[in-house]
Amino acid sequence: MDKRITPHTLRHTHISLLAQAGVSLQEIKGHVGHGDGDVTEKIYLHITKEFKFDTLKKYEALFKA
Repeated sequence: MDKRITPHTLRHTHISLLAQAGVSLQEIKGHVGHGDGDVTEKIYLHITKEFKFDTLKKYEALFKA
């Protein structure tokens, strides 16, 4: 597997981290210059294990309330 850091991999990481930080898809789309939010969502947003775990914790909190 190629582990080089390129501008494209930095862009992927940047957008994924924005999403994990709770930045809305609309804000990310505008920030990176996409006219269509589908492009942002389909190509750039990668859900990490940590993000999935945080989401699961939020659901658990809802059911405990």
